[in-house]
Amino acid sequence: QAQLLESGGGLVQPGGSLRLSCAASGIDIGINSMGWYRQAPGKQRELVAWIQSGGSTNYADSVKGRFTISRDNAKNTVYLQMNSLKPEDTAVYYCNKLGAVLPWGQGTQVTVSL
Repeated sequence: QAQLLESGGGLVQPGGSLRLSCAASGIDIGINSMGWYRQAPGKQRELVAWIQSGGSTNYADSVKGRFTISRDNAKNTVYLQMNSLKPEDTAVYYCNKLGAVLPWGQGTQVTVSL
């Protein structure tokens, strides 16, 4: 069964940066479209960035120009580089196959605050 392990979150000041990692097992991320999702308190989980199996990337308008999704096929890991962070980016971040069809990992908390 596929497993996803997110890491790299933390507390950062507005304008700061973080790099999230998602180590996958039981699924080859190089031939699957993968996405990063986030869930803020009291809100529904939303898709913020995704990378197609062919390598093309897409972003939600709220993060476009600030976040970059990438992957390392050899490490079977998906990354999310987050720059110019804003308080509204505060959320638990998760990765999943596009369509969110795999069991969710535990996520990684990102808090943007002074």
